[in-house]
Amino acid sequence: MTAEDLQKKQGQSLANVLSQVAGVEVNGSQSFSGKNQGVYVRGGRNRQVAIYIDGVPVSDASMINLEYDLRLIPVEQIEKIEVLKGSSSTLYGTGAATAVINITLKKASQDKVSGNAYWNVGTLNNQEKSAIDANDFEQGLAFNGTLKKFNYVTMINSKENKNFSEARGENYEGDSFSRINVIQKFGYKFNDKFALTLFGNYDKFKNTYDNPYGGASSSSDDLNNRSASEQFRAGLNASYKYNKGELLVNTSAATIDRNSAISNTWAGTVDSYNYSSRNANVDIINKYNVLSSLYILTGVQAQYFDMEQKDAYTDVTNNFAHFNIVDPYVTAVYNSKFGLNVNAGARLNIHSEYGNQVVYNFNPSYKFSNLPVRILSSYSTAYITPSLYQVYGPYGNLDLKPEENATAEAGFETILLDNKFVLNAVAFYREEKNKVDFFTDINWNSFYINYDNKINAKGAEVNVTYKPVDLFNIKANYTFTQVEDVVGLLIPKHKVNAEINSQITSRFNSVIGFQYFSNRKDAYYDNDTYATTRINLDAYSLINATLNYNLIKDRLNIFGSVTNIFNEDYVESIGYNTRGRNFKLGLNFKF
Repeated sequence: MTAEDLQKKQGQSLANVLSQVAGVEVNGSQSFSGKNQGVYVRGGRNRQVAIYIDGVPVSDASMINLEYDLRLIPVEQIEKIEVLKGSSSTLYGTGAATAVINITLKKASQDKVSGNAYWNVGTLNNQEKSAIDANDFEQGLAFNGTLKKFNYVTMINSKENKNFSEARGENYEGDSFSRINVIQKFGYKFNDKFALTLFGNYDKFKNTYDNPYGGASSSSDDLNNRSASEQFRAGLNASYKYNKGELLVNTSAATIDRNSAISNTWAGTVDSYNYSSRNANVDIINKYNVLSSLYILTGVQAQYFDMEQKDAYTDVTNNFAHFNIVDPYVTAVYNSKFGLNVNAGARLNIHSEYGNQVVYNFNPSYKFSNLPVRILSSYSTAYITPSLYQVYGPYGNLDLKPEENATAEAGFETILLDNKFVLNAVAFYREEKNKVDFFTDINWNSFYINYDNKINAKGAEVNVTYKPVDLFNIKANYTFTQVEDVVGLLIPKHKVNAEINSQITSRFNSVIGFQYFSNRKDAYYDNDTYATTRINLDAYSLINATLNYNLIKDRLNIFGSVTNIFNEDYVESIGYNTRGRNFKLGLNFKF
């Protein structure tokens, strides 16, 4: 997704944008901004998706699954997004089992001083409410530029949502969500060979939220639940080009502090929970061109994680809860002149707690010289490190092993009608073992264990782009996902995304989007029966539209959008509100 693609999706969140990618489902993208978000790719879950920002992995070591909270990232700071699906641990390490979401933030322009200021305002209604009150606000300011060898980027963004109940119910109180993001980057290009970039960012959000759904006779509304998350991140990226290659060094260090207040209905109190984590990363990568058609990537990545948890029941300190990982890796890429391309590599994971793990990938493809077709295939493996919470937390198990994934893919791509029509399709089969999950024995003792059974997922993804004329194009994708019943909650078996882009004039364009989600399964703990109840969620479809107008050429852009145009009433996950028809207006001034 390029900067141009994101420009046409103004006003959308990162979760909204990602949910339109084939094979990707972000549960929570249609709900309140403060609701936790689950990223499901190819039948996997959050812990099986690695997230990188500007070449650096990001994660929260105090999270149950060592994942990263997408709510921390404003899409307005992003230049482009790449989604690499499949097992990618050979290059990206732990967590890259079903996908890597690789985010590139905006860079400095070549002007001495440039930037932009934007402001968006919108309604925030569910299907039963049609108020025109402004309850959705976003604004931001950015400066960037280049002064000879020096460049800089400064971005400040904020967001506020209010008066929207997270839980679904009559006369429930409105919840709130607010976020602020600040990022500073400094770069210096010593010469054509050597460049450095320093970065630092601060991200914080806070929200109120409701209790999980507990059955038809219980209320989820809560006036006391609230949480906050605060992140500091800093690092350095360096690149050095030499005769036949390039050396890259990516480093980072981050701290995340989270706290929450949760109503305790049994004791009649409001309990406080505090979490903090630290992580550090160093990744040294060398690309060497052996031949014009062959290059080799070699590297080593070192990571450190620790966490603390303090509440009325638990006290976990980082003196005890920490581990480190050192991963050397190598990948060879061969691009022949006769159409054959091969990517193959391996990685050795050296973990301070569970020992060593080897992963690898083999990815050949072939482009026919006399046909407009490229065929591709791959086989790759991945690993997922048990989290600090799963190892050292209140239900921790020091004997946990890493989860393992293996994915096989086969597909093709064809370009027809003078490059106006592009079709690509891929089928995949994924197998995971040593799944880490929560377990309670017959004596009501609870802890995390590795399950012995293997879990299989399979599916297909199809992407179509048709551009009959330069000012009009259609994009669509279809995803089929079939995963075993024990892990397939909230994952639609069939999903369709489509959009029509029309450049009506040189300054005016429109985007009409369509999404279809087939029925899904969900589960909740019933407070009346004291048992987990599984249910089916009905299929639904959404139609959205955005209009962009360049009021002052290359200076002032205004947009208007309407989501869920037909105000469809649907459930994304049981017990939670979803957004009805809503309107948003915004402007972006460039200088």
